Amino acid sequence: MKKLIATLLSFCLVFSLLACTPSDEPQPQQTASDLDPSTELTLDSIKIGFVHIADPSDQGYTYNHNKGTEKMVAELGLREDQVINKFNIPETSECESALRELVEQGCNIIFATTFAYEQFVLTVAAEHPEVEFCHASGHQAAESGLPNMHNYYGSVYQARYLSGIVAGLKTTTNKLGYVAAQPYADCIAGYSGYYLGAKSVNPDVEMIVKYTYSWNDPRKESQLAQSLIDMGCDVIAQHADSTACATTAQANGVYHIGYNADMRDAAPDASLTSAIWDWSVYLKYAVETLVSGDKIPVDWSQGLAEGVVDISPLNEDLIAAGTTEAVEEARDRIVNTDWDVFTGPLYNSDGELIVEEGETFVEPASAPSWSHILEGVEIFEE
Repeated sequence: MKKLIATLLSFCLVFSLLACTPSDEPQPQQTASDLDPSTELTLDSIKIGFVHIADPSDQGYTYNHNKGTEKMVAELGLREDQVINKFNIPETSECESALRELVEQGCNIIFATTFAYEQFVLTVAAEHPEVEFCHASGHQAAESGLPNMHNYYGSVYQARYLSGIVAGLKTTTNKLGYVAAQPYADCIAGYSGYYLGAKSVNPDVEMIVKYTYSWNDPRKESQLAQSLIDMGCDVIAQHADSTACATTAQANGVYHIGYNADMRDAAPDASLTSAIWDWSVYLKYAVETLVSGDKIPVDWSQGLAEGVVDISPLNEDLIAAGTTEAVEEARDRIVNTDWDVFTGPLYNSDGELIVEEGETFVEPASAPSWSHILEGVEIFEE
Protein backbone atom coordinates (compact mmCIF):
# COMPACT_ATOMS: atom_id res chain seq x y z
CA MET A 1 0.00 0.00 0.00
CA LYS A 2 2.82 2.42 0.89
CA LYS A 3 4.48 1.70 -2.44
CA LEU A 4 1.19 2.38 -4.28
CA ILE A 5 0.71 5.70 -2.45
CA ALA A 6 4.30 6.69 -3.16
CA THR A 7 3.83 5.86 -6.85
CA LEU A 8 0.62 7.91 -7.05
CA LEU A 9 2.32 10.85 -5.32
CA SER A 10 5.18 10.66 -7.81
CA PHE A 11 2.78 10.76 -10.76
CA CYS A 12 0.97 13.76 -9.21
CA LEU A 13 4.27 15.58 -8.74
CA VAL A 14 5.31 14.95 -12.36
CA PHE A 15 1.94 16.11 -13.72
CA SER A 16 2.03 19.24 -11.55
CA LEU A 17 5.51 20.09 -12.81
CA LEU A 18 4.49 19.51 -16.43
CA ALA A 19 1.47 21.76 -15.96
CA CYS A 20 3.79 24.60 -14.94
CA THR A 21 6.37 24.28 -17.70
CA PRO A 22 7.06 27.44 -19.78
CA SER A 23 5.82 25.76 -22.97
CA ASP A 24 2.30 25.50 -21.55
CA GLU A 25 2.15 28.81 -19.69
CA PRO A 26 1.55 31.97 -21.79
CA GLN A 27 4.47 34.31 -21.32
CA PRO A 28 3.72 37.99 -20.66
CA GLN A 29 5.06 40.51 -23.16
CA GLN A 30 7.93 42.60 -21.83
CA THR A 31 7.20 46.31 -22.13
CA ALA A 32 9.72 49.12 -21.97
CA SER A 33 8.64 49.81 -18.37
CA ASP A 34 9.57 46.24 -17.35
CA LEU A 35 13.21 46.75 -18.25
CA ASP A 36 15.80 47.39 -15.58
CA PRO A 37 16.25 51.20 -15.67
CA SER A 38 19.96 50.69 -15.14
CA THR A 39 20.17 48.67 -18.38
CA GLU A 40 21.76 50.80 -21.07
CA LEU A 41 19.77 51.09 -24.29
CA THR A 42 21.89 50.23 -27.33
CA LEU A 43 21.42 49.93 -31.06
CA ASP A 44 21.51 46.19 -30.53
CA SER A 45 18.70 46.19 -27.95
CA ILE A 46 16.40 49.00 -29.06
CA LYS A 47 12.97 48.15 -30.39
CA ILE A 48 11.16 50.56 -32.73
CA GLY A 49 7.48 50.74 -33.61
CA PHE A 50 5.59 52.38 -36.49
CA VAL A 51 1.91 53.11 -37.05
CA HIS A 52 0.98 53.81 -40.69
CA ILE A 53 -2.30 54.81 -42.32
CA ALA A 54 -1.72 52.57 -45.35
CA ASP A 55 0.91 50.06 -46.46
CA PRO A 56 3.79 50.16 -48.95
CA SER A 57 1.55 48.98 -51.77
CA ASP A 58 0.19 52.54 -52.03
CA GLN A 59 3.44 53.40 -53.87
CA GLY A 60 3.18 56.83 -52.26
CA TYR A 61 3.30 58.16 -48.71
CA THR A 62 3.48 54.94 -46.70
CA TYR A 63 5.71 53.33 -49.30
CA ASN A 64 8.14 56.20 -48.97
CA HIS A 65 7.98 56.41 -45.17
CA ASN A 66 8.68 52.69 -44.98
CA LYS A 67 11.52 53.16 -47.44
CA GLY A 68 12.96 55.60 -44.91
CA THR A 69 12.62 52.95 -42.20
CA GLU A 70 14.50 50.43 -44.30
CA LYS A 71 17.27 52.93 -45.00
CA MET A 72 17.55 53.74 -41.28
CA VAL A 73 17.75 50.03 -40.41
CA ALA A 74 20.52 49.52 -42.97
CA GLU A 75 22.55 52.57 -41.95
CA LEU A 76 22.31 51.86 -38.21
CA GLY A 77 22.97 48.15 -38.65
CA LEU A 78 19.73 47.11 -36.97
CA ARG A 79 18.04 43.73 -37.29
CA GLU A 80 14.66 43.37 -38.94
CA ASP A 81 13.18 41.96 -35.73
CA GLN A 82 13.91 45.26 -33.97
CA VAL A 83 11.22 47.02 -36.03
CA ILE A 84 7.47 46.42 -35.70
CA ASN A 85 5.15 47.97 -38.29
CA LYS A 86 1.42 48.45 -37.88
CA PHE A 87 0.08 49.06 -41.38
CA ASN A 88 -3.41 50.14 -42.54
CA ILE A 89 -4.39 51.76 -39.24
CA PRO A 90 -7.20 54.30 -39.70
CA GLU A 91 -7.28 57.69 -37.98
CA THR A 92 -9.62 56.35 -35.28
CA SER A 93 -9.34 54.67 -31.89
CA GLU A 94 -7.70 51.78 -33.76
CA CYS A 95 -4.60 53.96 -33.73
CA GLU A 96 -4.68 54.07 -29.94
CA SER A 97 -4.99 50.29 -29.81
CA ALA A 98 -2.07 49.88 -32.20
CA LEU A 99 0.08 52.21 -30.09
CA ARG A 100 -0.72 50.23 -26.94
CA GLU A 101 0.17 46.99 -28.69
CA LEU A 102 3.56 48.42 -29.65
CA VAL A 103 4.18 49.43 -26.04
CA GLU A 104 3.25 45.92 -24.89
CA GLN A 105 5.63 44.48 -27.46
CA GLY A 106 8.50 46.34 -25.85
CA CYS A 107 9.05 49.29 -28.19
CA ASN A 108 11.29 52.00 -26.78
CA ILE A 109 10.35 54.54 -29.44
CA ILE A 110 7.23 54.74 -31.60
CA PHE A 111 6.67 56.75 -34.78
CA ALA A 112 3.09 57.65 -35.78
CA THR A 113 3.19 58.85 -39.35
CA THR A 114 0.00 60.72 -40.22
CA PHE A 115 -1.63 63.95 -39.05
CA ALA A 116 -4.85 62.82 -37.39
CA TYR A 117 -3.12 60.27 -35.15
CA GLU A 118 -1.95 63.01 -32.81
CA GLN A 119 -4.69 62.91 -30.16
CA PHE A 120 -4.25 59.15 -29.76
CA VAL A 121 -0.48 59.54 -29.53
CA LEU A 122 -0.87 62.16 -26.79
CA THR A 123 -3.13 59.85 -24.78
CA VAL A 124 -0.79 56.86 -24.88
CA ALA A 125 2.34 58.99 -24.40
CA ALA A 126 0.88 60.40 -21.17
CA GLU A 127 0.34 56.87 -19.85
CA HIS A 128 3.80 55.58 -20.85
CA PRO A 129 6.53 58.11 -20.00
CA GLU A 130 9.14 55.36 -20.43
CA VAL A 131 8.48 55.27 -24.21
CA GLU A 132 9.34 58.03 -26.71
CA PHE A 133 6.58 58.99 -29.17
CA CYS A 134 7.33 60.83 -32.44
CA HIS A 135 4.43 62.11 -34.53
CA ALA A 136 4.73 63.33 -38.12
CA SER A 137 3.16 66.67 -39.11
CA GLY A 138 1.54 67.39 -35.74
CA HIS A 139 1.73 70.54 -33.66
CA GLN A 140 0.66 69.69 -30.09
CA ALA A 141 3.84 68.19 -28.62
CA ALA A 142 5.20 71.45 -27.22
CA GLU A 143 1.94 72.54 -25.61
CA SER A 144 1.32 69.06 -24.17
CA GLY A 145 4.23 69.40 -21.74
CA LEU A 146 5.00 65.69 -22.18
CA PRO A 147 8.79 65.14 -22.27
CA ASN A 148 8.34 61.96 -24.33
CA MET A 149 6.14 63.55 -27.03
CA HIS A 150 7.73 64.93 -30.21
CA ASN A 151 6.60 66.33 -33.58
CA TYR A 152 8.55 66.10 -36.83
CA TYR A 153 8.07 67.20 -40.43
CA GLY A 154 10.00 68.99 -43.18
CA SER A 155 9.92 71.95 -45.55
CA VAL A 156 8.34 70.03 -48.40
CA TYR A 157 7.03 73.26 -49.92
CA GLN A 158 10.65 73.84 -51.05
CA ALA A 159 10.60 70.66 -53.11
CA ARG A 160 7.14 71.57 -54.34
CA TYR A 161 8.53 74.90 -55.57
CA LEU A 162 11.15 73.10 -57.65
CA SER A 163 8.56 70.73 -59.11
CA GLY A 164 6.35 73.74 -59.90
CA ILE A 165 9.14 75.16 -62.04
CA VAL A 166 9.11 71.92 -64.04
CA ALA A 167 5.33 72.21 -64.53
CA GLY A 168 5.35 75.91 -65.32
CA LEU A 169 7.83 75.45 -68.14
CA LYS A 170 5.99 72.43 -69.56
CA THR A 171 2.36 73.64 -69.69
CA THR A 172 1.04 75.01 -72.96
CA THR A 173 -2.51 75.76 -71.76
CA ASN A 174 -1.23 77.66 -68.71
CA LYS A 175 -3.71 75.68 -66.63
CA LEU A 176 -2.31 73.46 -63.91
CA GLY A 177 -4.47 70.91 -62.11
CA TYR A 178 -3.81 69.79 -58.55
CA VAL A 179 -5.44 66.87 -56.71
CA ALA A 180 -5.10 67.46 -52.96
CA ALA A 181 -6.09 65.10 -50.19
CA GLN A 182 -7.34 67.45 -47.48
CA PRO A 183 -7.85 71.19 -46.89
CA TYR A 184 -5.09 71.07 -44.26
CA ALA A 185 -2.14 73.41 -43.95
CA ASP A 186 0.41 70.83 -45.16
CA CYS A 187 -1.55 70.33 -48.39
CA ILE A 188 -2.16 74.07 -48.83
CA ALA A 189 1.49 74.95 -48.17
CA GLY A 190 2.51 72.29 -50.67
CA TYR A 191 0.33 73.42 -53.55
CA SER A 192 1.06 77.08 -52.77
CA GLY A 193 4.79 76.41 -53.04
CA TYR A 194 4.18 74.46 -56.26
CA TYR A 195 2.15 77.30 -57.75
CA LEU A 196 4.77 79.92 -56.81
CA GLY A 197 7.45 77.80 -58.49
CA ALA A 198 5.39 77.59 -61.68
CA LYS A 199 4.60 81.30 -61.51
CA SER A 200 8.29 82.17 -61.18
CA VAL A 201 8.97 80.88 -64.71
CA ASN A 202 5.52 81.40 -66.25
CA PRO A 203 3.68 84.51 -65.02
CA ASP A 204 0.54 83.56 -66.99
CA VAL A 205 -0.07 80.25 -65.24
CA GLU A 206 -3.21 79.55 -63.20
CA MET A 207 -4.09 76.55 -61.04
CA ILE A 208 -7.24 74.64 -60.12
CA VAL A 209 -7.29 72.53 -56.93
CA LYS A 210 -9.73 69.74 -56.13
CA TYR A 211 -9.88 67.81 -52.84
CA THR A 212 -10.43 64.08 -52.47
CA TYR A 213 -10.94 64.37 -48.67
CA SER A 214 -8.98 61.16 -48.30
CA TRP A 215 -5.25 60.45 -48.18
CA ASN A 216 -5.48 57.34 -50.30
CA ASP A 217 -8.45 56.87 -52.63
CA PRO A 218 -7.24 55.85 -56.10
CA ARG A 219 -10.72 55.91 -57.61
CA LYS A 220 -11.39 59.46 -56.41
CA GLU A 221 -7.90 60.63 -57.35
CA SER A 222 -8.35 59.35 -60.88
CA GLN A 223 -11.82 60.87 -61.12
CA LEU A 224 -10.61 64.33 -60.06
CA ALA A 225 -7.54 64.15 -62.29
CA GLN A 226 -9.81 63.36 -65.24
CA SER A 227 -12.09 66.26 -64.33
CA LEU A 228 -9.14 68.66 -64.24
CA ILE A 229 -7.92 67.39 -67.61
CA ASP A 230 -11.41 67.93 -69.04
CA MET A 231 -11.20 71.53 -67.77
CA GLY A 232 -8.09 72.11 -69.86
CA CYS A 233 -5.31 71.37 -67.37
CA ASP A 234 -2.34 69.81 -69.15
CA VAL A 235 -0.13 69.16 -66.10
CA ILE A 236 -1.65 67.33 -63.12
CA ALA A 237 0.04 67.38 -59.71
CA GLN A 238 -0.99 65.64 -56.52
CA HIS A 239 -0.88 65.54 -52.76
CA ALA A 240 -2.40 62.06 -52.61
CA ASP A 241 -0.95 58.66 -51.86
CA SER A 242 -1.48 56.50 -54.95
CA THR A 243 -0.26 56.62 -58.55
CA ALA A 244 -3.80 57.08 -59.93
CA CYS A 245 -3.20 60.70 -60.97
CA ALA A 246 -0.07 59.65 -62.85
CA THR A 247 -1.73 56.86 -64.79
CA THR A 248 -4.78 59.02 -65.55
CA ALA A 249 -2.51 61.76 -66.92
CA GLN A 250 -0.72 59.25 -69.13
CA ALA A 251 -3.97 57.78 -70.41
CA ASN A 252 -5.03 61.28 -71.51
CA GLY A 253 -1.76 62.35 -73.08
CA VAL A 254 -0.99 65.08 -70.52
CA TYR A 255 1.78 65.43 -67.94
CA HIS A 256 2.13 64.73 -64.25
CA ILE A 257 4.03 65.87 -61.15
CA GLY A 258 4.09 63.22 -58.42
CA TYR A 259 4.51 63.09 -54.69
CA ASN A 260 6.47 60.90 -52.28
CA ALA A 261 7.95 58.57 -54.88
CA ASP A 262 9.43 58.68 -58.37
CA MET A 263 6.42 57.76 -60.51
CA ARG A 264 8.14 57.31 -63.86
CA ASP A 265 7.64 53.56 -63.66
CA ALA A 266 3.88 54.04 -63.28
CA ALA A 267 3.62 56.67 -66.02
CA PRO A 268 6.80 56.90 -68.09
CA ASP A 269 5.15 59.05 -70.77
CA ALA A 270 3.59 61.51 -68.30
CA SER A 271 5.63 61.79 -65.10
CA LEU A 272 7.99 64.79 -65.20
CA THR A 273 9.29 64.57 -61.60
CA SER A 274 7.99 64.16 -58.04
CA ALA A 275 8.40 66.02 -54.78
CA ILE A 276 9.93 63.41 -52.47
CA TRP A 277 10.96 62.85 -48.86
CA ASP A 278 13.88 61.09 -47.21
CA TRP A 279 12.31 60.23 -43.86
CA SER A 280 15.40 58.26 -42.83
CA VAL A 281 17.14 61.52 -41.91
CA TYR A 282 14.81 62.08 -38.96
CA LEU A 283 14.28 58.42 -38.07
CA LYS A 284 18.00 57.83 -37.81
CA TYR A 285 18.51 61.05 -35.87
CA ALA A 286 15.76 60.29 -33.33
CA VAL A 287 16.95 56.72 -32.71
CA GLU A 288 20.60 57.74 -32.35
CA THR A 289 19.64 60.59 -30.01
CA LEU A 290 17.65 58.25 -27.78
CA VAL A 291 20.41 55.65 -27.65
CA SER A 292 23.00 58.30 -26.81
CA GLY A 293 20.96 59.37 -23.81
CA ASP A 294 20.22 62.84 -25.18
CA LYS A 295 16.79 64.41 -25.48
CA ILE A 296 14.91 64.27 -28.76
CA PRO A 297 13.76 67.83 -29.67
CA VAL A 298 10.09 68.48 -29.09
CA ASP A 299 9.82 69.97 -32.61
CA TRP A 300 12.01 69.13 -35.61
CA SER A 301 11.96 70.24 -39.23
CA GLN A 302 14.54 70.38 -42.00
CA GLY A 303 14.38 70.89 -45.73
CA LEU A 304 16.15 70.94 -49.05
CA ALA A 305 19.56 71.87 -47.66
CA GLU A 306 19.61 68.89 -45.31
CA GLY A 307 18.29 66.39 -47.85
CA VAL A 308 14.99 65.77 -46.06
CA VAL A 309 13.03 66.88 -49.15
CA ASP A 310 13.95 67.08 -52.83
CA ILE A 311 12.61 66.19 -56.26
CA SER A 312 13.10 62.88 -58.03
CA PRO A 313 15.25 62.72 -61.18
CA LEU A 314 13.82 64.78 -64.04
CA ASN A 315 12.32 62.85 -66.93
CA GLU A 316 14.78 64.06 -69.55
CA ASP A 317 12.64 62.71 -72.39
CA LEU A 318 9.71 64.95 -71.43
CA ILE A 319 10.84 68.13 -69.67
CA ALA A 320 10.92 71.47 -71.48
CA ALA A 321 14.17 73.02 -72.63
CA GLY A 322 15.91 74.98 -69.87
CA THR A 323 14.17 73.11 -67.04
CA THR A 324 17.31 71.66 -65.47
CA GLU A 325 19.00 75.06 -65.35
CA ALA A 326 15.94 76.79 -63.86
CA VAL A 327 15.55 74.14 -61.18
CA GLU A 328 19.21 74.32 -60.19
CA GLU A 329 19.13 78.12 -60.02
CA ALA A 330 16.15 77.96 -57.65
CA ARG A 331 17.75 75.19 -55.60
CA ASP A 332 20.86 77.33 -55.14
CA ARG A 333 18.75 80.30 -53.99
CA ILE A 334 16.91 78.21 -51.40
CA VAL A 335 19.95 76.34 -50.09
CA ASN A 336 22.64 79.01 -50.22
CA THR A 337 20.87 82.33 -49.56
CA ASP A 338 18.35 83.71 -47.08
CA TRP A 339 15.58 83.54 -49.68
CA ASP A 340 12.70 81.11 -49.18
CA VAL A 341 9.53 80.21 -51.06
CA PHE A 342 6.98 82.37 -49.22
CA THR A 343 8.75 85.68 -49.84
CA GLY A 344 6.58 88.73 -50.54
CA PRO A 345 4.85 90.44 -52.01
CA LEU A 346 2.19 87.73 -51.93
CA TYR A 347 -1.57 88.22 -52.29
CA ASN A 348 -4.43 85.92 -51.44
CA SER A 349 -7.34 85.02 -53.71
CA ASP A 350 -9.25 88.09 -52.45
CA GLY A 351 -6.43 90.37 -53.56
CA GLU A 352 -5.28 91.10 -50.01
CA LEU A 353 -1.57 91.51 -49.30
CA ILE A 354 -0.59 88.66 -46.96
CA VAL A 355 3.24 88.84 -47.09
CA GLU A 356 4.88 92.24 -47.48
CA GLU A 357 7.56 92.84 -50.10
CA GLY A 358 10.96 91.86 -48.71
CA GLU A 359 9.44 89.78 -45.92
CA THR A 360 9.36 85.98 -45.76
CA PHE A 361 6.84 83.73 -44.06
CA VAL A 362 8.73 80.87 -42.40
CA GLU A 363 6.77 77.87 -41.23
CA PRO A 364 7.44 76.86 -37.61
CA ALA A 365 9.31 73.62 -37.01
CA SER A 366 7.28 70.43 -37.52
CA ALA A 367 3.89 72.07 -37.97
CA PRO A 368 2.74 73.20 -41.44
CA SER A 369 0.77 76.42 -40.92
CA TRP A 370 0.49 78.20 -44.27
CA SER A 371 -3.25 78.25 -45.01
CA HIS A 372 -3.61 81.13 -47.49
CA ILE A 373 -5.13 80.50 -50.91
CA LEU A 374 -2.98 82.51 -53.29
CA GLU A 375 -4.17 84.81 -56.02
CA GLY A 376 -4.44 82.75 -59.21
CA VAL A 377 -5.41 79.54 -57.38
CA GLU A 378 -9.01 78.35 -57.60
CA ILE A 379 -10.49 75.79 -55.22
CA PHE A 380 -13.09 73.85 -57.16
CA GLU A 381 -15.57 71.61 -55.36
CA GLU A 382 -17.16 68.71 -57.25
